[in-house]
Amino acid sequence: MPPRPGPPRAGSVPAGRGGSDSLVASGPEEARERQCPTPPPPQCLGPARGAGLRAGAGGRLLLTLRFWQRNVKRNGSRGCLNRSRFGSRERDWLKEDVGRGCVYVYGRDSAAAASSELRLVLCTVDTPASEIRDGEERKDLFVQLHGDLVRRLEPTEKPLRIVYDYLAGLGFDDPVRMQEEAANPDLSCMIRFYSEKPCQIEQLDRILLSGIYNVRKGKTQLHKWAERLVILCGTCLIVSSVKDSHTGKMHILPLVGGKVEEMKRRQYTLAFTSAGAQAQTYHVSFESLTECQRWHRQASTVVSMRLSMVDLSCYSLEEVPEHLFYSQDITYLNLRHNFMRSSGAGSLDSLCRFSQLKSLNLSHNRLGEFPVSLCEISTLTELNMSCNGLYHLPSQIGKLLNLQSFWLDGNFFTSLPEELGSLQQLSCLGLSFNNFLFRLNNLKRAAADTLEGNKSVIYMDLRDNQLTDLDLSSLGSLEQLHCERNKLTELTLSGFSLRALYASNNCLTGVSVYPVPGQLTCLELAHNQLQCVPDWVCEAKKLEILDMSYNLLEELPSRILSSLSLRKLTVGHNNLQSLPPLLEHIPMEVLDLQHNLLTKLPETLFVKALNLRYLNASANSLESLPSACTGEESLSMLQLLYLTNNNLTDQCIPVLVGHQNLRILHLANNNLQAFPASKLSKLEHLEELNLSGNKLKTIPTTVANCKLLHTLIAHSNDISTFPEILHLPHIQIVDLSCNELNEILIPEALPAALQELDLTGNTNLVLEHKTLDIFSHITTLKIDAKPSLTTDSALTSTFWSHGVAEMAGQRNKLCVSSLALGSFAEGVEAVYGMFDGDKNEEVPRLLQCTMADVLLEEVQQSDTVFMSNTFLVSHRKLGMAGQKLGSSAVLCYIHHDMADPASTFSLTVANVGTCQAVLCRSGKPLLLSKVFSLEQCTEEAKRIKEQKAIITEDNKVNGVTCCTRMLGCTYLHPWILPKPHVSSIPLTVQDELLLLGNKALWEHLSYTEAVSAVRHLHDPLAAAKKLCTLAQSYGCQDNVGAMVVYLNISEDNCTCEMHGLSLPGPGGFSSTNAKTTTPSSSSGIASEFGSELSASEVSSEVGSTASDEHNAVGLDGNLLPRQERRCSLHPLLPSSIFQRQPSSATFSSNQSDNGLDSDDEQPVEGVMTNGSKVEVEVDIHCCKGKGLEFEPPALEYSSSAPGVEDDSGLVLVIQRQNSINSSAVHGEVKEKCELQKSPSTCCLYGKKLSNGSIVPLEESLNLIEVATEAPKKKTGYFAAPSQMEPEDQFVVPPDLEEEVKQQIKQHQENGADQEQKEESAVALTEEFDTAL
Repeated sequence: MPPRPGPPRAGSVPAGRGGSDSLVASGPEEARERQCPTPPPPQCLGPARGAGLRAGAGGRLLLTLRFWQRNVKRNGSRGCLNRSRFGSRERDWLKEDVGRGCVYVYGRDSAAAASSELRLVLCTVDTPASEIRDGEERKDLFVQLHGDLVRRLEPTEKPLRIVYDYLAGLGFDDPVRMQEEAANPDLSCMIRFYSEKPCQIEQLDRILLSGIYNVRKGKTQLHKWAERLVILCGTCLIVSSVKDSHTGKMHILPLVGGKVEEMKRRQYTLAFTSAGAQAQTYHVSFESLTECQRWHRQASTVVSMRLSMVDLSCYSLEEVPEHLFYSQDITYLNLRHNFMRSSGAGSLDSLCRFSQLKSLNLSHNRLGEFPVSLCEISTLTELNMSCNGLYHLPSQIGKLLNLQSFWLDGNFFTSLPEELGSLQQLSCLGLSFNNFLFRLNNLKRAAADTLEGNKSVIYMDLRDNQLTDLDLSSLGSLEQLHCERNKLTELTLSGFSLRALYASNNCLTGVSVYPVPGQLTCLELAHNQLQCVPDWVCEAKKLEILDMSYNLLEELPSRILSSLSLRKLTVGHNNLQSLPPLLEHIPMEVLDLQHNLLTKLPETLFVKALNLRYLNASANSLESLPSACTGEESLSMLQLLYLTNNNLTDQCIPVLVGHQNLRILHLANNNLQAFPASKLSKLEHLEELNLSGNKLKTIPTTVANCKLLHTLIAHSNDISTFPEILHLPHIQIVDLSCNELNEILIPEALPAALQELDLTGNTNLVLEHKTLDIFSHITTLKIDAKPSLTTDSALTSTFWSHGVAEMAGQRNKLCVSSLALGSFAEGVEAVYGMFDGDKNEEVPRLLQCTMADVLLEEVQQSDTVFMSNTFLVSHRKLGMAGQKLGSSAVLCYIHHDMADPASTFSLTVANVGTCQAVLCRSGKPLLLSKVFSLEQCTEEAKRIKEQKAIITEDNKVNGVTCCTRMLGCTYLHPWILPKPHVSSIPLTVQDELLLLGNKALWEHLSYTEAVSAVRHLHDPLAAAKKLCTLAQSYGCQDNVGAMVVYLNISEDNCTCEMHGLSLPGPGGFSSTNAKTTTPSSSSGIASEFGSELSASEVSSEVGSTASDEHNAVGLDGNLLPRQERRCSLHPLLPSSIFQRQPSSATFSSNQSDNGLDSDDEQPVEGVMTNGSKVEVEVDIHCCKGKGLEFEPPALEYSSSAPGVEDDSGLVLVIQRQNSINSSAVHGEVKEKCELQKSPSTCCLYGKKLSNGSIVPLEESLNLIEVATEAPKKKTGYFAAPSQMEPEDQFVVPPDLEEEVKQQIKQHQENGADQEQKEESAVALTEEFDTAL
């Protein structure tokens, strides 16, 4: 028996033909040394794929590395490949060891091909690129990440290992799952292998254009047309003879500053002319219009440049094109983001050939070492070597005597050579993100004595460190200081030259500046612990901007408010109770006073601050407003006024008339009951009006005078008449949700600018078809959906309800999307999510449409990491859209515990980015998510810093996003990751609501304020609207989204039998004359039911699913045997496989058309093939109240659930009480009826019953909804005999025992007569028991 072969190692001999290429590998000894899994034997690979093992020379065994060539069709989403399936034998081979896998190898131009040629390579994690390269009969193998740069793989690099490491970096930790993901072709949008280096035509044109064309020199026609080789590269046009293109005479025409023109007399001909007094011209004739346009487009770019600059960044270059060296006038060369080599033809050693080169950018080239040859380019004045993994600078750097700017950011320098000090002209040295910089390190202290040698420093950046105290009093030349996001408690500075100080987000209790900074213009001290304004601030005579918001200020000095230089004052989120009076005119333009304790504003505010254009006094306790004029005429220039969330009444409206220049007015959440028509008509310049959250009953008709109005927000009022706003020419957004609208008067033509109309939450509004047709032209129309049998929102309304609000703000598009599924996955579960794309709307829309499906798949596959895998798979499914675009996301899943389905509800939350979820528990906010941003997550900031990402001054990764984890933006890998933060918490009766919001919402609302703002509201839609309105009034101008989920997870919703309710048997009490204990539906306690027949009798009359035998007499009143009944809060633990629990009080059936149960493989005897026999499962709500009054049941026929006739002619009909939410059931003879659809099958992922039966969706959960279809065969569903249940007895409150005993006695007296009547009416040959 031959020895067991080792792993595949490809050689150079091709083997196998006819549809599959295989490579013959030699050297089994080397394979054994690696100790990797063996490839599949020949019989496993199949005869069509050739022999797996072959006998080589000398009897050695040759292994085969398998390649499959497949034509894989592309899907319609941006060129991503559909899943291609290989044989089950190959799949079995992969499953034998997680070290095995497959990689997809593409051709050179597979991205442009309509049907790409794809090769599937089975290999191991130790298979080097050289084997795959030889198998493809190619010189090299290339890898491309995120559709960006293409890098040549070294022969020893292992492609499958690269893929596995990439997946592990994303967040996958299961080797088996990584193997599955690596075999998915969708992964090619993130990582892809090529057998040839791909390059787009557009990139090639920018690098070099060449061809043989007819050329004529000069402007006159003295010269003849001749065939010449023409090359456009860099800044020059090169013309040479065909034979001597490289050695013969060349004519070089500089194009920078010249011109290129089309010749009218000759078709497809361009005239290239150089700049200068002795300009030369060459005419080039092309063969086609397309080719002429390509040359004209590229040449026009060159001639339009003012400087001789060549940009070859992001082209995956390894060397500079040889023809570029003919452009000796190049002064600026950009080679950023390539793979330039240090030696060889066209490498960095050749750059010294550019005699006039002044600026060179070589950042992001993975050099590893500083090229010494660059020190020979003595003309350089600017050199960028950032992000190259450099550790040392050579001593020859001192030769660059003309160097003025030297960028070394993002490397690993710990020291600099002394020769750097000899560069006398060096004025800018970038050393950030190394191992000795100030910013983004762990500096704990920076005192004056350690900075004695830097007294000439004028700018210092110490942001994002751990500084606790900072003394820079010795730096007399310091003009600007950034020390945000530290832990500073004391700050001491010199004020001689200080112009700007930024010290927000610290713990400052005092700031000392001496002498008084006479040149200070900007001071930002927000988010600190200052209790008063420093005295030296009041003496700064040139101070224009002062930000002291989010401090502990209790008073504001009069010298600050009366400053003659201050133009912008921000003191919001303090404890100010009053403001000093204004005695003189001030130049104040912006005043932010929100979130204080103000009850009034200075009486002369609008009279003395005539330049005031912006005032925000929201979230105070204002009851009145100061007058805007002292005489008859007002000089107010106020344009933006925010007064949301105060105590203003109708008396403040006349004061607003004095501000006739108002463009934006927010009066939301006040005590307004009316807006006088005469006052509104005078605000002619009004563009945005927000009156939501008041008690308005109408919008004045004079709103038609506001011709410039484009936004009207008046939700959550009592408006019954639609305002006359559809005549306004510029109206764009109208929000009248959560009002009392009952009709709409529509003009003949809607305004063309109208983009959004929100009418949700108006329960009395009924829109006609004609009205809907007119509104169909609106881009976004929001109306309440009509109740439908296909929805099951009523089933889950007992446990949760939600409302969603999304507002675009000042932006022209909405980049926030929400996911809200109140019923999910065939059970009482829910999924809620929010996605924020910042500046793109494509990725949030994709996540909104696909993430629920991915979650459902992952829940079925894994019970531990399903939430994390949901995010990772969704990240992959974004395809090419996720390469450059990304989105923050938060996903909340309400479900039962996977390990214990009998448990109560749990809430699992996962998020990336800045979208957050907050749970209100006992009235207090509980944060369930994590903010992944550079400012708020120190661990992520440290990780990104170690990976050498560039963090710009606005705290964004590579200047793109402040998030450190997102879905999408794959081109920022490994800095930006999709792995989410996951938390899970059991829901309790103390949980009131769940809030979801994007970054803009939580930036302007604290968790506590958001919870307290919506706790008292009963409508989740109105609550979500209110949160967005508050954010906008507090200064949010970006997209804002909010979702409010009201929770009602309590034992009051329990319908379990174990909590006290048992159904009586035939011997129990049940009579139409008996009084029924029925609590109020609003109490949250479920009602009982009364009927002419008991529940057990209903089961007997309808048909048994438990036994073919007659029911035996049971214990305690002849109770019928049945399984213990559980509700959705406490589902019954399944005995075998996992199944989703049905919704409360719903009908469920697991039968198919052939009579198969969901778990049966063979038809069950006694079941009709048309599926007419069904299983009924009903949850009866338990009664736990005391002191409940009896009321006579007022019966009213509801939508019955008729069934097909059986032999007895009896059909079950459902009756519902009109006022007490109880159900009554009685027998009735019907000839023909149809089973209606079950609400339990109406969820998003539910399936329609195969027999077409349905049950109507009832309005209340406190109903017994029984749908059945009597069988036509005289056989039961199970053969097991009935078993009695001693605990099946009715539990009665103590204060009702006497009355219940009387009912039981009366029922027993009439029981015999009633039983005789029933036997005479119909003689049943068999009884059927349907478990309730």
